[in-house]
Amino acid sequence: MRYAKIGLWALPIFTLALFAGTITHQPAPQTDLGGWSAYVTTNEFLLSHIVFSIIGAAFGAIGSVALGAILVERGSIKLGLVGLITGVSAMVIGSSVFGIAAFAQPAIGRLYLSGQVQTARDMYNDAAQGIPLVVVALLFIVLVVTSFVVFGVAVARMRGMPRWAGVGYAVGGVVFAVVGFVLDNWIQSVGAVLLILSSSWIAFSVTGLPRR
Repeated sequence: MRYAKIGLWALPIFTLALFAGTITHQPAPQTDLGGWSAYVTTNEFLLSHIVFSIIGAAFGAIGSVALGAILVERGSIKLGLVGLITGVSAMVIGSSVFGIAAFAQPAIGRLYLSGQVQTARDMYNDAAQGIPLVVVALLFIVLVVTSFVVFGVAVARMRGMPRWAGVGYAVGGVVFAVVGFVLDNWIQSVGAVLLILSSSWIAFSVTGLPRR
């Protein structure tokens, strides 16, 4: 369990990445494709998605494995396994969506800015809003919310673990991934802050300060 405890600190890193990715919000491409194109063609947009979304998802997968293993070892076998499986699956599936955002959307934006407006609009509707991508994105949301809630409930129920951190983790996950997804505004940052505080509390309660 030593390595699982170390790996648990990946969760605060993951949730910090979620918060960093919500600091700015892109203009709505349906109504402002020009503004959206200018936004997604910046270096900041590309680096944000590579670092905070894709690399952040790797930390999310590590943290899910670590927390799941700790919960299983402490007796919460079903919840620990469900949280682990849904968490890792969400990170893998979500990375495909993040990849579209990181690499395809800037290309579409450059088409628009070069004057190929209709081509860019058609590409956006096909690549960035096509039915297959929407289905995969919704599956990602269902899995990641399930992981947040299951892990939160398991921690809240587990003797020796901070009950309110578990509640905060579950609530923060719903606020971030469901309410934040629908509203696409500052509420995502609120959910991310709750996740940061809760995951850090969980990690500290299990391991104390991380040691080398």
